[in-house]
Amino acid sequence: MLPARQFSALRLADVLSSCHAAVLGRENALALAAVDKAVVVLVDGLGVSSLRARAGHARYLMSKLTRAGVVDTVFPATTAAAITSLTTGVEPGRHGLVGYRALDAANDRVVNQLSGWDERMPPETWQRTRTVFEHAADDGVPSFTIGPKRYAHSGFTLASLRGAHYVPAESISDRFAAARALLDTESRALVYLYVPELDVAAHAHGWESAKWLAALEALDSAAGRFAAGMHRDEGLIVTADHGVLDVPATKHVLFDSVPELVAPVRHIGGDPRCLYLYLDESRGDAGTSASEAATMLAETWRAVEGDRAWIFTRAEAVTAGLFGRVDDEVLPRIGDVIVAARKAVAYYDSREPNQSARSMIGQHGSLTDEELRVPVIRDGAFGA
Repeated sequence: MLPARQFSALRLADVLSSCHAAVLGRENALALAAVDKAVVVLVDGLGVSSLRARAGHARYLMSKLTRAGVVDTVFPATTAAAITSLTTGVEPGRHGLVGYRALDAANDRVVNQLSGWDERMPPETWQRTRTVFEHAADDGVPSFTIGPKRYAHSGFTLASLRGAHYVPAESISDRFAAARALLDTESRALVYLYVPELDVAAHAHGWESAKWLAALEALDSAAGRFAAGMHRDEGLIVTADHGVLDVPATKHVLFDSVPELVAPVRHIGGDPRCLYLYLDESRGDAGTSASEAATMLAETWRAVEGDRAWIFTRAEAVTAGLFGRVDDEVLPRIGDVIVAARKAVAYYDSREPNQSARSMIGQHGSLTDEELRVPVIRDGAFGA
């Protein structure tokens, strides 16, 4: 039941680590030229399919997008997992942020990996890998993160961006101006610039909306102006964490309406397009192993939802390499059964007391090309 696709040889996890190597004059996965300063712009929610569909509104970005500049993000195609892979250079199975909501088994709860951090899930240890920024500091290269002020001290920032100095800047143009100021004052630097506006617009209004289009135009204009002023020792990459699909409310699947789909489930995590189902072991039949129970639940889901979702067990996903190499400590964070939407649907539990998530239009998380394929656009010394 796994999708028959090959992931690209180069992945999102290669981008920032390659820039770090380029600043040191070392060989790197992206074959980037040696530079003194590198800027990586992460545009939340800018999939290649959406960018191409609105090519006339992103003339700068499209002029630099090549066939080789289309790569895969991580699975699941969600912000927490993808940005952390970018900033650590490793796959989710190693850094441990394996989805939007994941099981904290020690505390018997599912935790939001973007906003649910607390003292029981310290970001300094839950995210298990040193960041590229920390490695850069070891090499004497200062690192900077540029983003909205509201994210400066978040748990997710502490988990995935540690080692970089946070520079707050509110608008897209202000962030690029801050990047230019850093390049003008630092002799060497690794700069990460975050653009959340497209993802915010997509969730609220859809990527086909005027709001998303306006954000794309603002990004394209600011990025084009910034690139035009780059010096010979400065390299730029514009990439994204995932793409987006628009899912209307009429395509919401309330899966709890089929009792056998949830009967053995204790916790539900993941995203609406990539569910994680965690089994309630106390409700299993005597003599049934955990792996057998997961296989039985997966078969039940396939019988009901197999025409519009890929459904597989954790063991199948790990064997297929969907999470990269998975460390033992990370295994329990992944659902016993994973439901990854392949049609334009989103899965919701109507028993949840807070149904605000159902107002989202733009969705992501699964294995479709629209969600997985992201740009790696090169300019400055990296585009030569």
